[in-house]
Parts: sequence; C-alpha cells; structure tokens
Amino acid sequence: MNEGDVAPDFELPDQDGNPVRLSGLRGRKVVLYFYPRANTPGCTTQACGVRDHLPDYEGADAVVLGVSPDPVKAVKRFHDEQGLNFTLLADEDHAVAEQYGVWVEKSRYGKTSWGVERTTFLLDEEGRVTRVLRRVKPDEHDRLVLDALGAAA
Repeated sequence: MNEGDVAPDFELPDQDGNPVRLSGLRGRKVVLYFYPRANTPGCTTQACGVRDHLPDYEGADAVVLGVSPDPVKAVKRFHDEQGLNFTLLADEDHAVAEQYGVWVEKSRYGKTSWGVERTTFLLDEEGRVTRVLRRVKPDEHDRLVLDALGAAA
C-alpha cells in the first residue's frame, strides 16, 4: 500500500464487537494505524498519545482507527484499561494487515515470527492514501501524524 493508492475497504469488529466498515467513513479523513499487540509497552504509549491528543485529530476532521491482530476481548480490555476515546478494531485473522502490507516476517533475538509492522496510513475524504508512516516509534507517532494532518500537537 503506497501513497496515492485507494485504501482497500474492510469491515472489522470494534472493541465492543460492533462492525466498522472503512467505506462508511468516506467524507472524513482517517488515521488508520496498525499496532502489534494490545497492552504492550510500545502499543500503550502509542494509544495513550492518540487518546491525549484526540482533540487535535478531531480538529483536523480526522477519525482514528487502531487495528491489531488481537481478539475483540483483548482489544476491549486494552480500550477500557487505558481509557481510550477512539475506536480500536480486532483483525484477529490479520487479513486486513495482510491487505495493507503490514503483516511481515520479523526477526528478534535470532528467531523469526510473523506480526504487524507498526504502520500508519493517512486517508483523505475519498479513501485515498495520502501518507504512509512505516515503523513509527510509539513516542513520535502523534507528532508525525498531526504534522502530516496540519494539526497542532
């Protein structure tokens, strides 16, 4: 998935198990960020940053969706424990992560495994990718995304 591409449509359950369809958000900018795993240090830092700057995202007329391969139950627990004020989606079979090219083979301490590469896609009102931020550091995520949206952090 690259800048200029039309983002593939999908439907995933949110933290409450309700279906969310990407195309249902047409007319608004979307910050679609993929994170590896709920309730891990980096993912918590990233999610809490979005939580704390949500008014800035809303000021840029952007909807934020966080996507992980966790089951709904884990996503719900993460959402509630961190007091998150935006939507998290459960991509349990990682089909959407694969569509977006963020389900990758990783190597850590000499072992390989498959997982989500922390990546954020900014979509315009027509669903076209305007920016791709790959391998984003959790503590830099908000500044980079808000700068790209032209919003203050």
